[in-house]
Amino acid sequence: MKKSISILATGLLLAAFAVAGCGGSDKKAEEKKTEQTLKVGVTAGPHAEILDNVKKIAAKQGLKVEVVEFNDYIQPNVALFQGELDLNSMQHRPYLDNTVKDRKYDLVEVAKSVNFPMAAYSQKIKKGETIPDGATIGIPNDPTNGGRALLLLAAQKLITLKDGIGVRATLEDITANPHKFQFKELDAAIIPRSLSDLDVAVINTNYAIATGMNPVKDSIFIESAESPFVNILVTKEKMKDDPRVKAFIKAYQSDENAKFIADHFKGSVTPGWTNK
Repeated sequence: MKKSISILATGLLLAAFAVAGCGGSDKKAEEKKTEQTLKVGVTAGPHAEILDNVKKIAAKQGLKVEVVEFNDYIQPNVALFQGELDLNSMQHRPYLDNTVKDRKYDLVEVAKSVNFPMAAYSQKIKKGETIPDGATIGIPNDPTNGGRALLLLAAQKLITLKDGIGVRATLEDITANPHKFQFKELDAAIIPRSLSDLDVAVINTNYAIATGMNPVKDSIFIESAESPFVNILVTKEKMKDDPRVKAFIKAYQSDENAKFIADHFKGSVTPGWTNK
């Protein structure tokens, strides 16, 4: 009888451990299931600085944001397409459209982010001075930012482009170059470091700010406020309705983040979702 009681007690004890063990595993599995994490790719400079702030705001809402920083415009879309990222913040719509067309990536815009006005800089020419004939002008070598730079030069009446060519303009689309400017196409990220070797350099604002230049104060001319190149948040087609993406957008487009952008960048970067 005592032996039977002992066996029964041992069985009950083992069962209790088994139930406890299963409960613990279920709890861990449930915690893992409900954990809200989003991996976001950005380019170095302002985009990364803004994401560091968004990361703090999102954390308050229960969303963990992991920021992955890149030094060029190409890899963030490659990484997103290959599933290494959930979202990226580093490009405007014309650049995305060009990437999707050329590479057949299933990437989509999900929200507006910020405005980075492109501007021209020089260590040899001051604002208001005439750019001398034969000057060497550096522009980005990627399709849409190169086209954007040419549009900026055309807006200053320095060159003339084919009618209606838009952001896909290339050097071959220049129909008039009366001042015989020489154009040097360079990777957008290294143009600021090449400024001393150029007469004029057309630089994306995120790379200008990263090297201490403010497009409002330091450029010799800048895009108008009507520029269509608002930056965007991008994800894969299958992720566009994901609750984590929606939570991230809410954090990014919050009043708190808008204030950070205004205070931190002093007008050189502006919120793109407020139409200001």
